[in-house]
Amino acid sequence: MSQMGFYIDSASCTGCKACELACKDKNNLDVGARLRRVRMMCGGTWEKDKALNCFTPQGVFSYSVSFSCGHCDSPACFAKCPQGAISKDADTGIVTIDPEKCIGCGTCNAACPYGACQLVEAEKKSRKCDLCKDLLALGEEPACVGICPQRALAIGEIEELRSTYGKVADVQPLPPSSETLPNVAITTHKDAVFEEGAGRPLSLEQ
Repeated sequence: MSQMGFYIDSASCTGCKACELACKDKNNLDVGARLRRVRMMCGGTWEKDKALNCFTPQGVFSYSVSFSCGHCDSPACFAKCPQGAISKDADTGIVTIDPEKCIGCGTCNAACPYGACQLVEAEKKSRKCDLCKDLLALGEEPACVGICPQRALAIGEIEELRSTYGKVADVQPLPPSSETLPNVAITTHKDAVFEEGAGRPLSLEQ
């Protein structure tokens, strides 16, 4: 099996959310469900300037992380689906939902720590990133990758991506990669937060 995965360059991402919009357009999604989300982390501290008798910001930072489905080695959605509607392709490792089997119970939504599975109310079905496999079959890039003005997203065979960009898969505000073993390689921002509470981070998920 050749496991496909995402490269995410958080250091270059500006948080413009073009990838979110391209994904929604490609999948014809109304307001609500988002199969890709851009999460923002920000933080810093306030310190009292005794000379000026006021507080000034110190160590202020912000960065964005674009994430959809990690097409995990141990997908929680796959393990929890009561209908057997979720499968992991033996050739590509892409995790997909079969709309014919899905009953829209939302179990996968609750199970995925990344929020990758989304219940589409109009369809009464759950949807998730399938790595735009129809575009891949045509030799094209996924919608999110193709639209990114910073070229901060890429796809490929995960071992090749990790060989090129490293094996980092953990950064706030994402959950620990040890939970599901997502197939991602992340270039982190210079101010990336890895420990809970470091730099008093605040996650802004819009």
